[in-house]
Amino acid sequence: MQQRPASIGFVLATIAIDALAFGIIIPVVPTLVMQLSGLGQSAASFWMGALLAAFSAMQFLCAPLLGALSDRFGRRPVLLISLAGICVNNLVLAWAPTLGWLFIGRLVAGATAANFAAATASIADVSTPEQRAQRFGLVGAMFGLGFVVGPALGGFLGGYGVRTPFLVASALAGLNLAYGAIMVPETLAPENRRPFRWAGANPLANLVIVAHDRDYARLVLAWCCTWFALGALQSSFVLANDMRLGWGAQQNGLALAAVGVGSALVQGFLVQRAVPALGERRAALVGYALAALAYVLFGLADRPWILFAGIALQSASAISGPAVQAMVSARAGPNRQGQMQGALASFQGLTAIGAPLLAGWAFGVFAGPGAPVFVPGAPFFMAAMAYGLAYWAVSGIKAG
Repeated sequence: MQQRPASIGFVLATIAIDALAFGIIIPVVPTLVMQLSGLGQSAASFWMGALLAAFSAMQFLCAPLLGALSDRFGRRPVLLISLAGICVNNLVLAWAPTLGWLFIGRLVAGATAANFAAATASIADVSTPEQRAQRFGLVGAMFGLGFVVGPALGGFLGGYGVRTPFLVASALAGLNLAYGAIMVPETLAPENRRPFRWAGANPLANLVIVAHDRDYARLVLAWCCTWFALGALQSSFVLANDMRLGWGAQQNGLALAAVGVGSALVQGFLVQRAVPALGERRAALVGYALAALAYVLFGLADRPWILFAGIALQSASAISGPAVQAMVSARAGPNRQGQMQGALASFQGLTAIGAPLLAGWAFGVFAGPGAPVFVPGAPFFMAAMAYGLAYWAVSGIKAG
């Protein structure tokens, strides 16, 4: 029992560093792309989208592999190797002399970010069924804080050189690697390990898992709807606010910080009370209903107060994510946590490839000069419909 706090703290730190390492480079990557390619802003935007797609594609491909390896060899070696990869990857990005090397770095980053499967499986290993939703909420809180702190820290460090944030991200991963190697025990008991099979590590094999488990298929669909909405938020939030509210970088940065901090607070503190009181399924349904309303407000936000009302609802809706993860974990059993969490992360990565592209297309069609109907909030209305689909999916699962 004394090993659990160290394991949980290490896993939470790993997830926070993943998010921080991703967010810390956001303010400087566009400048670096333009420097390496010699292109202007409009032409460089294509390569920015390609870098994001490369990251998500590698996460899709590698998440089930790392999850299956963690079921066979344990969570600790997989997490330590992935942290080493993050450390080396950011050193490569800090040095990258060409755009091609930048792509290689993002491919490695996507592969190492797939350690989310092993990390969440480790949380499940050391948690009772009653504790899982609360601890998955802490996972979401660490993710949210990393995404809030990362861009702010990256912007500050970027003032000392466009490659400085990569060096700091590498150092943070190195420190966590050293701590994990010295202090953190394995969380997966030997009797709960299972043989590694390449078929189970194939991302396409996830389709088979989903096809043979109706309730799991519904949970995966709901999870993908959440990430579709987040993709719409990431790709269109700033553009829509610029157009409708005349906001600049400072106002949009503060609003995005409010989104991240609100979600982190809810997942860190409210989940541990709300999910036991409501039950996992009902908590997910309440969260999806609040999220759908939040995105409707985002779509209508032609005044700041409407936008911030949406942010408040969106923050409260963050109880849904830990509840769904807890339901997935309950279906996995003690020896398939890595596989099931890996499959979930793989579908998440697949959704993250297409969501920003589709949301960006919708914004271009309905907010451009030749729009059939001028609706700059179109991506958010699509996200609201996605949350409606998520509500339907979870409502069809039998309460357990």
